[in-house]
Amino acid sequence: MAVVNKGTWVEIESVVLTPEERAPGIPPETAKCPLVMKVSGFLANDASLGDEVRVYTMIGRQVKGRLATINPGYDHSFGSTVSELLQIGRTPDVPAQQGGQND
Repeated sequence: MAVVNKGTWVEIESVVLTPEERAPGIPPETAKCPLVMKVSGFLANDASLGDEVRVYTMIGRQVKGRLATINPGYDHSFGSTVSELLQIGRTPDVPAQQGGQND
């Protein structure tokens, strides 16, 4: 397996609570899954994916976990545009602007 160099931006994972340790009042589909913490930071030592490692976060915290991702990014979104929301706060007598601000 490839070695990830010390100082590389990575994401680690750590199980905070096993399914057996979860609170009794949570939904069944949630209760059957472990509670997993994901933290991004700079790798403290050379390692391979899956290794137990230590990272330094942007604010200097040291956190231990399993090396999961190299150079993690963001892949979330807020979904598609909701047309109805575009009308909130608009004055009815002002037409929608065509083109950019400097057109």
